[in-house]
Amino acid sequence: MGFVMTEADGLAIALEIGGSKLQAALGTSEGEIISVRRGAAPAEHGAQAILGWFLEGVPPLLEQARADGRRVAGIGVGFGGPVDSATGRALVSHQVAGWENVSLKTWFEERFGLPVTVANDSNAAGWAEYCRGAGRGTRHFCYMNIGSGIGGALVIDGRLHDGQGLGAGEIGHTYVPDWTASEPGSADKLEHLCSGWSIEARLGNMSSLPEGTPLAALCGGDPKRITCAALGEAAERGDGLALMAIDQVAGSVGLALANVVTLFHPERIALGGGVSLMGEVLLEPVRRAVAARVFGPFKGRYEIVPCALGESVVLVGALLLAPR
Repeated sequence: MGFVMTEADGLAIALEIGGSKLQAALGTSEGEIISVRRGAAPAEHGAQAILGWFLEGVPPLLEQARADGRRVAGIGVGFGGPVDSATGRALVSHQVAGWENVSLKTWFEERFGLPVTVANDSNAAGWAEYCRGAGRGTRHFCYMNIGSGIGGALVIDGRLHDGQGLGAGEIGHTYVPDWTASEPGSADKLEHLCSGWSIEARLGNMSSLPEGTPLAALCGGDPKRITCAALGEAAERGDGLALMAIDQVAGSVGLALANVVTLFHPERIALGGGVSLMGEVLLEPVRRAVAARVFGPFKGRYEIVPCALGESVVLVGALLLAPR
């Protein structure tokens, strides 16, 4: 199963349902965003609070299209968890409670009277990067986002790979050695070790920070105030603790991506998500870690680059995948 682009027809609504980010946009079927609304619903309030936000956020976009005399053909949804592509059901969220077997397709179609396509948010983002961002010009492409969770998407021979219809490319749920465990040989999911939430929680549990260091200055000496953005900035200033923490993350991410390259051999891998905004201070050690582990004949026959579409990437993908 795969998604393919078809001829554009009219406008579309794009929705992003993330663990910590909600977005709704009006745009074209080619992925051009016309207007966007951003918001949040506390994760502890669950799925119903998030759906309530969209119930208020979507009508003004539909009204904007009507006021301009334009037709909205459909709605594309990028959901932060695995979905059943055929039925448009959310299967589960690993960050927000209440999403088990929720038919997002039916819910949005009943409320807004438009056809709906539901995709995993990483698949939507990967398709956007392939069509309009860092993946342009390739036939085989891999997208990986490192944010509140870790996801991925595979484009094989120009088609977004959806496995048996329940998604594919779930890089964050592959296992790597657990360097935080005391027991030798322990392993854990990549997402549990290298997502933004896990990095900040792990560093926040430290009893103190070395005095006079860039990281201590950026966080006021309080480990619980460490963010991934501060960690990246401290590493750029040469902070030893920050560099070590990033190197550990890069080693695990690099191991997972080396396996992706060995099994799938994409021409290009694009890294997105909030953690990737650290830039080269993260990307370069990831590249070294991949090169150290990848299948020998594939060395030098792939590249690892930052994503190009930024905060709008899931919305662009949802527009491209929306019914036309």
